[in-house]
Amino acid sequence: MTRKTPLYDAHVAAGGRMVEFAGWTLPIRYGSLVEEHRAVRENVGMFDVSHMTVVDVQGLGAREALRRLLANDVDKIREDGQAIYGCMLNDDGGILDDLITYRIEDGFYRLIVNAATREADLAWMRERLADDDLTLTERDDLAMLAVQGPSARAVVAERMNAPALDTLKPFRSMVQGDVFIARTGYTGEDGCEIVLPNALAADAFSTLLDAGVVPCGLGARDSLRLEAGLNLYGQDMDASTTPLESNLAWTVALEPADRDFIGRAALEAQKATGVPRRLVGLVLGAGGIPRAGAPVHTADGEGVVTSGGFGPTVERPIAMARIPAGTATEVEVELRGKRLPARVVTLPFVRGGQVLVAH
Repeated sequence: MTRKTPLYDAHVAAGGRMVEFAGWTLPIRYGSLVEEHRAVRENVGMFDVSHMTVVDVQGLGAREALRRLLANDVDKIREDGQAIYGCMLNDDGGILDDLITYRIEDGFYRLIVNAATREADLAWMRERLADDDLTLTERDDLAMLAVQGPSARAVVAERMNAPALDTLKPFRSMVQGDVFIARTGYTGEDGCEIVLPNALAADAFSTLLDAGVVPCGLGARDSLRLEAGLNLYGQDMDASTTPLESNLAWTVALEPADRDFIGRAALEAQKATGVPRRLVGLVLGAGGIPRAGAPVHTADGEGVVTSGGFGPTVERPIAMARIPAGTATEVEVELRGKRLPARVVTLPFVRGGQVLVAH
């Protein structure tokens, strides 16, 4: 049985086409996926991301526990309200999940983890943090809205009475009464993510809808993050891949050298011997739309498409693919028995509404 977010009725009323995703019933689109995508790139759209899991970690042992649990270092956070992005690894350096960690205040951190990995994440955390002086609380009393696009912060600041959002820096958060607002997102555009009590979610959704914010579904969320070159857990990375082969080496804090986080030894060994695979962008021409699992043939060996689709902003079929380490700039993607030429590019395809790859 799938779960419903506090906004289920609001989605149905707004014409959302509902589907099952990671154990939840969520809208895949309301009307045109391309129009929803463009609303975010050009103006403002919003997504119900209440299926994401909010986990609060509190106590005297919270800081040291998270320094051991995460590949990124929470000591990079210099002030309350600041956040870091990074991965939680297994002992082999494989990615168990990618998550954002906020420091609310000394001894109080808030983690946002993926819906599909919720139960496994919580079990791993509870097992690995069992001896630490802290409490770990899943906040299923909270909903979450992502408002994204060039106009997102201005609309939220005005309609949700949060003027401080105008000057909030990226990867910073603020508290406005019962509402937690962070300048983060998953679209490659500016915007914010709003965490608020379940009972307040429908009113917030309605307020933003009345302000002209376009409701967007899972389809646009996927096309936006693909153009932005952002990994989707379970497709572009999982426990069989490390951050070093997932374009996430920048999230691994190897300094200071005495911080012994889970998976460190495996990452150091892989770095020393050479990372065998790389995650790249592919741009295709006419002939087909690449999908996850499609074989990629390169001069350096075989690879695979991890995510693919048509990029509405790029106006081309695009993909993310994991291919052998090497210098290949031209490859072939196999679709339905045909090999289509593709150009290897550096991710992302789009940043801040601007296309970064030449046609």
